Order: sequence, then structure tokens, then C-alpha cells
Amino acid sequence: MDVEDLVAIDVHTHAEISEDGHGSLSPELIGASAKYFKAGEYRQPTIPEMAAYYRERRMAAVVFTVDAEHATGHPRIANEEVARSCAGQPDVLIPFASVDPWKGRAGAREARRLVTEHGVRGFKFHPSIQGFAPNDPVAYPLYEVIEELGVPALFHSGQTGIGAGVPGGGGIRLKYSNPMLVDDVAVDFPELRIILAHPSFPWQDEALAVATHKPYVHIDLSGWSPKYFPPQLVRYANSLLQDKVLFGSDYPVLTPDRWLADFAKLDIKPEVRPKILKTNAARLLGLTKEGERP
Repeated sequence: MDVEDLVAIDVHTHAEISEDGHGSLSPELIGASAKYFKAGEYRQPTIPEMAAYYRERRMAAVVFTVDAEHATGHPRIANEEVARSCAGQPDVLIPFASVDPWKGRAGAREARRLVTEHGVRGFKFHPSIQGFAPNDPVAYPLYEVIEELGVPALFHSGQTGIGAGVPGGGGIRLKYSNPMLVDDVAVDFPELRIILAHPSFPWQDEALAVATHKPYVHIDLSGWSPKYFPPQLVRYANSLLQDKVLFGSDYPVLTPDRWLADFAKLDIKPEVRPKILKTNAARLLGLTKEGERP
């Protein structure tokens, strides 16, 4: 991957369809998400199609699915497939994995294998969909391995469009995505690199507090158009957290084209803008050495 040639690194994109046409979540939940984001004629791209899309824009993208088999009963897209597909597009795609925390030590063994044998570069958690509190000890064997391997753990935070408008929210409990639950994880695993995904409505101040207080907690800006960012998030991104805020879109429900067009209108300092779009992510993902500027 030629980091210097990249315009941006999108740290938050979803592999929603497998090679055999199997979806990452049920059609009901995916449909609710597309409606929530006003995605119009929504289409789930394959991973090779995602690579072509980002290559055309001179961007790289972190790609992951969500393993929520315990809570939803819906079979996941195999992490090995995501890793293999991304390995075929190494100039633009970076594979993350998702392991259901309820798998306990079996999940921890899987995580180790995915990194050491399949080139996975991080892990995605969606507490509300996976039905667990991030500080539940059931997930600690998994965090222990991720911390040891030195790869990031990305946690969904705040409200989710998945299940929105479905009776009972499709069984999804928003309380599990309060960033303060991740604060416990940052305390108990002090070397774990953590990303809090999204502006964390209705807990934005909590997310800012955790990211300011814990040195290895970052925030990605995915899932919202920048024109709707809370003012305190913009203020912290421009100042105290300028080295810890990351560009993310939430593709395919929110495209990087739309996100970047609105970000261009946001009052971000010129010297901070490239940090958010690329430099911070390149450092966190190990694409550049500590202190090196791509």
C-alpha cells in the first residue's frame, strides 16, 4: 500500500454480502439501516467492488463484518473470506475481523489465528447487535489476545440505524453502546488500541471524556454527515483530540463522497484536516512508523 499516494484512509466500511450471496445481517435489519440513512436504491457491494470504488478515489478502506450469531441467530460472513478478499486488493483494503464475544476462549483462539495466519489488522465490535456490555468479563479473553497482538479494537458507540423503526428495535439494546462501558475496557487493558466509532449520540460528551482521558482511545467520525456533527465534537477534533480523530464513512450506507463533501465545509484547521483524513489512521494501523508523516 502506497500510503503517501493515498488521499484518505476510511477506517469504517462494511462487508455486507458474501461470495455466495449470504448477508451479514437479516434483510429486516439491513433494510431498516438503509431506510434510516436514506440510502435510496441501496445495493450491497462485494469486496472486489469496494476495492474498485476506493481505488478510483485513491483511498484505502478498513473492511469488516459483524459476528452476532449468539444474539441474532444469523450466521456471519466468514472472517477468513473477508481477509482473503482483502488480501487480493492490498493496495486499497485493510481487513478487520469480528468475533462474537460470547464465544469466550474459543473466540480468543480464533482471533489469534486470524491475525497470525490470515493477516487481519484489527477487530470490530457492535455491542448493541452482539448483545453484550463491553465491560462484561465474557469478552476479556478476547481483549487480552487483541491487546497482546497489538491491533486495534473498534467499538460501535451511540445509537444505531440497524433495527431502527423495527418493532422492539429488532431486539437491539442501545444501552450497550454507551462509551463509558468502553472506559472500563481501557482501564483493564491499558495497552489496547481502541476506536470509538461514530459521533456517540446521545453520549457524545462521554466519548470525548474517555478519548481525552485514556491515551489509546480514538474516535472515528463515521455514520454521520459532518454537517450534523455536535459542536463539541468539532471543537475537540480541532484541538485536544486532533491526533486521535479518524475519517470513517460507514460505507455503503453512507458514501465517502457525501462525507467528504460535507467535511470540506466544516470549520477544521488546515493543519488538522490531513491528520483526520489520513495521518492518524496510518499511524494507528501501523502503516507508518510512530512519528512518521505519510
